[in-house]
Amino acid sequence: MSRGDIWWSNAIFFTGMHAAALYGATQLSPWSHLHSYTLALCFVSWQLASFGITLGYHRLWSHNAYQARMPLRIALAFMGSLGFQGSIKWWVVRHRLHHRFTDDPVHDPYSAELGLLWSHCGWIYYKKPYPRMKLIEKSDLDSDPVVRFQHRHYVSIALIAGLVLPAAIGSLWGDALGGFVWGGIVARLLIWHCTFMINSLAHWTGEQPYSDENSSRGTFLIALCTSGEGNHNFHHAFPRDYRNGPAFGDWDPTAWILSLLHKFTNQIPLLHHISQADYLKAKSSMLLLEASKLHAQIPVDSLPRDDNELPQWSEQQVKQYVQLEDEKEKDARVVLLIDEYLVDVSAYATTHPGGRSILERWRVQPQQVSLKDSTKAFHGLVNRHSKGAKETMRLLRVAKLKR
Repeated sequence: MSRGDIWWSNAIFFTGMHAAALYGATQLSPWSHLHSYTLALCFVSWQLASFGITLGYHRLWSHNAYQARMPLRIALAFMGSLGFQGSIKWWVVRHRLHHRFTDDPVHDPYSAELGLLWSHCGWIYYKKPYPRMKLIEKSDLDSDPVVRFQHRHYVSIALIAGLVLPAAIGSLWGDALGGFVWGGIVARLLIWHCTFMINSLAHWTGEQPYSDENSSRGTFLIALCTSGEGNHNFHHAFPRDYRNGPAFGDWDPTAWILSLLHKFTNQIPLLHHISQADYLKAKSSMLLLEASKLHAQIPVDSLPRDDNELPQWSEQQVKQYVQLEDEKEKDARVVLLIDEYLVDVSAYATTHPGGRSILERWRVQPQQVSLKDSTKAFHGLVNRHSKGAKETMRLLRVAKLKR
């Protein structure tokens, strides 16, 4: 399979930024002499870019998970430009392609099938052809004036916002070079690799509590690094939900911000989310699947026989089974009648938690006119048996009583 021609402009810029960050952080503005304000600038620059990607590029423009008014859209387009990940239109079309053909080695730009390195950043280095790109809907992007403007002026916006502005801010406390290195270059690397984790690690490690239809997974660590995008399995199952973490305790500050803006401002008139029924159906289906996998690991001889596999005995046949040839009472089989099933507890009696004597008291004896029934004793009269005890009883069934 062809990976396409090398994308030289991308390759040189991406590699060059890493080299510049290394040189800048060790020679031009060393960590050991870093101003605390400059460190804070690096963090803020990274987080603004992160929320620009999650709030804007991803949940708003890629998936229309909520509606946003013009002032918020402009702010998010600016913040997203700090991510140095291409224009909104460029990013969204490829992301929609990823969702349409997840894991496909030909049509998914970040396919996990091509390996962890490819899905993380290998795709950046190649102009790989995507013949199904033309199938992706983008009329909403073409009709959005914010998207059109940002796409037309993306390079200048990104360079000014992501490199020039941090240097200018750093100059306020006499550290323009540190602002450029840490608030600019290093912060760009942080947002790159944190965002790329979603394409790589979030399709490689973690849990799948909502769907196993593709490789998407979720972990708290990835969510922590990506402003809440780490619950990626839920997102692939329900891409239009404004949340990535729907359960209590999920780390999803992007969803928290959206919820607050919806509640306390007029900037978000509508949030999309799935119903509780859809959530429960997805969760329960995966739990059932996991249970079936665990059940498949149980040895066959540890499973009770089905009803149709058990013989049906008359009372006379039961008495014949219980009666031993030497007729020594102490050696007689210990058989109980529970729920119309004959349960042979002879071998189990010595390890019975309640002792052998109580089983002896309720056992079937051949001289009885009618068979002693221990059903009520088993189901609460003598003891309220646990599920484990009931399962053990089912394993020891030898026949069903024929009336």
